[in-house]
Amino acid sequence: MAAPDTLRYAKIPLTHGSGAIPVLGFGTLIPDPLATKQATKAALEVGFRHFDCAERYRNEQAVGDAMQELFKAGAIQRKDVFVTTKLWNSNHRPERVKPAFDASRQRLKLDYVDCYLIHTPFAFQPGDEQEPRDERGQVIYDSGVTLVETWQALESLVDEGQCRAIGLSNVNLEKLQEIVEVARIKPAVVEVESHPYLPEWDLLEYCQQHGIVLLAFAALGHAMEPRLLDDPVITAIARRLRKTPAQVVLAWAVQRGTALLTTSVTPSRIRENFELSTIPEDAMQEIRDARDVRQ
Repeated sequence: MAAPDTLRYAKIPLTHGSGAIPVLGFGTLIPDPLATKQATKAALEVGFRHFDCAERYRNEQAVGDAMQELFKAGAIQRKDVFVTTKLWNSNHRPERVKPAFDASRQRLKLDYVDCYLIHTPFAFQPGDEQEPRDERGQVIYDSGVTLVETWQALESLVDEGQCRAIGLSNVNLEKLQEIVEVARIKPAVVEVESHPYLPEWDLLEYCQQHGIVLLAFAALGHAMEPRLLDDPVITAIARRLRKTPAQVVLAWAVQRGTALLTTSVTPSRIRENFELSTIPEDAMQEIRDARDVRQ
């Protein structure tokens, strides 16, 4: 009898942080708080154990409420769930980092956060407005703080014990290198858009060389045209393997060494995105070859 396929339960140990990140993550960029809570509960019940949140999404409280309901019911333990959240651009000044982190943690109703990311490398004018704008409607940036200074403030959060790992989001290879070269605590995770149409091979190679997990958001290709899930190579593999195109693309992401995020408010789609199994190596190569031809 064949051993059960465990791809969906895989985790990647954090070289520069505590614990291990589940390869399948659920993204919580959902505009409506009630829908956020319902989707988070559905994802937990299906088996997702990584939840990607952010101050910017304005729904951390709904995610926290959903998790607490299941924790209190005894269905799931806190130690089995990996929670990521992010520092927004208007809080890049070092003195604003800990208050922003504490506010996120309290909204999530957690004693600690597994991973805290700098949401983007761009600092906005500090304050309570998430997108401060001038009289012309242009975003007001903050030239009084560097990304390195913000990073050092995140390192202090790890020292204090309520943040178990730190990382970056929406950065290119050059920005990542800038931080890695000076960091006392290296990034554990780098979250960027990545899928077969945007494979980010150079960034992935650098991350693997430095013990950093690449976390792929928009792993199913956003709403971009042409649609990734309509790609003839992907759909042919899906038919051959009796999987959905989404399951093929997500398995590709895990098998090439990344963690990933998907988002849905539809219970059947949430379940589909979790029910992954390994695809053959020839299918992996077909996807890579097709992308190389497209480029």
